[in-house]
Amino acid sequence: MNAYPNITVIASLIADTSRSIFLSALLDGRALPAGELAYMAAVSPQTASNHLAKLVTGGLLEVEQQGRHRYYRLANEEIADLIEKMASIAPAVQVRSLKQSNQLQQLSYARTCYSHLAGKLGVLLCEALLKRGYLVEPEETQGKDYLITEEGSQWFSSFGIKLQLKPGSRRAIARKCLDWSERRHHLSGLLGEQLVQRLLELNWIRQKTGSRSVEVTEAGKSGLYELLDISL
Repeated sequence: MNAYPNITVIASLIADTSRSIFLSALLDGRALPAGELAYMAAVSPQTASNHLAKLVTGGLLEVEQQGRHRYYRLANEEIADLIEKMASIAPAVQVRSLKQSNQLQQLSYARTCYSHLAGKLGVLLCEALLKRGYLVEPEETQGKDYLITEEGSQWFSSFGIKLQLKPGSRRAIARKCLDWSERRHHLSGLLGEQLVQRLLELNWIRQKTGSRSVEVTEAGKSGLYELLDISL
């Protein structure tokens, strides 16, 4: 026996093509039915059910029953961060069709990662906040979260974002998350989530139906350039 965490349990759950597809498909925080996940992975409903049961038992997924259907979602944001980090060091995708190429371009441009923005848009947004001093890089002794400056707190408040955690919550506020397509960091945590919600409220971005990819509206392009000098 040793005192090291048994990471092989989690690694073995992820180390299956169908299960990794399920986890990646759920990275935007949605809950999807087993049938849709089976279709995405090109496996039978029975095979998908077996794989999904293992992911639920292993604590990577949660399941909710609605009538005859079961809906699956990632267990928490930490699982999403783990999958995103693994994707950032995985070999590049071998594009084999025009459809796959278009999907990859859309996801690389702008997508949701659990409840925050990723891709080129997410990285540019994070870098703009750092450039203006609203966020600062953590020192080695301060963990892996960005620090929000006083100027940043005032700016986020003026933009309509109220950063309030429930008493006793251990959730990260401004977490650094390595982007798999850009190989640079984007912003996750509570601040990342509330930024997404605010951009949706302003109609600066739109979630594409049935996809993790995000569309930036013309109003969004103008607003982001005027507000943060982000050119898209």
